[in-house]
Amino acid sequence: MNWLRFQDALFHRAPEALAVHILMVVIAVTLAVAISVPTGIILTRPKYRKLGVVVLNILNLLQTVPGLAIVALAMPVLGMGLKPTIVALVVQGLLPIARNTIAGLAGVNPDVKEAALGMGMPQKKILLEVELPLAMPVILAGIRTSTVYIVSVGTLAAYIGGGGLGDLIVTGLNMFWSEFLIVGAGLGALLAIFLDRALGYLEHRITPPGYGA
Repeated sequence: MNWLRFQDALFHRAPEALAVHILMVVIAVTLAVAISVPTGIILTRPKYRKLGVVVLNILNLLQTVPGLAIVALAMPVLGMGLKPTIVALVVQGLLPIARNTIAGLAGVNPDVKEAALGMGMPQKKILLEVELPLAMPVILAGIRTSTVYIVSVGTLAAYIGGGGLGDLIVTGLNMFWSEFLIVGAGLGALLAIFLDRALGYLEHRITPPGYGA
């Protein structure tokens, strides 16, 4: 191993690449949550419940499309750089959040909702103050899964000039520099573990006592 090259990758190239990668992940996860959670809520309402299977099948289909293919399809419209990458990451991150939102809301005990209704709470208040808080641990589990997946798929940004940790990995592959591969892949794995643990801690903190069991 070339230690000078390893130090160059770790101390000179990695900080900027890591910052860009985190920015991509934050934007993509935020957009995925903003799309998937409201969609999941709508699909659990009695009026739209029949559409749930159709929407989930569409999201399953999108999940099977490789991220690089989505990037390639977005490039003619959005050009090179971060924009097509974020589109690809958002598409890839929709399914776990939407599925868990539907599962979490569907898993709320009907007796609890009936009791809230009997107390005179309107449906909107029941959703915001009863259903969502009880379903939030399940929803957060979906966000955790989506976040880890987005961190890994985000390395594709390097192929279209989007930056991120993928730059180090691609450089290492092209130049046969194992030091760049170790730094890029290692930091990506550490970022995924950190975000997973952080969201897991948040999930544990907001889970109502006795609900997790």
